Amino acid sequence: MAKQRKKTSDGIEIIHRRFYEGRPEREAEYAEMEANVAIADKICKLRTKAGLTQRKLAKLVGTTASVICRLEDADYEGHSLAMLNRVAAALDKRVEIRFLPAKSR
Repeated sequence: MAKQRKKTSDGIEIIHRRFYEGRPEREAEYAEMEANVAIADKICKLRTKAGLTQRKLAKLVGTTASVICRLEDADYEGHSLAMLNRVAAALDKRVEIRFLPAKSR
């Protein structure tokens, strides 16, 4: 007997069920996208909290404002640990890497 799913009106859950659930490749892409969004958001929030513009942070990191702009773009996929460490150091922070259990929806 097939397991009955709970009905939902949550748009994100509906999209996940329709386009991602049971498709490992798509779920992996989604997880990567979530990570990129989280990194971009964190950099932007830390920079803003420090009262820095992208240009000022870029100067502290030793790069250009366009690089900082890309790092803060949720669609950017080129985050390197070296660059994240440079940004963290400029913001008087450190990067922490954690391996967590895979999420299951």
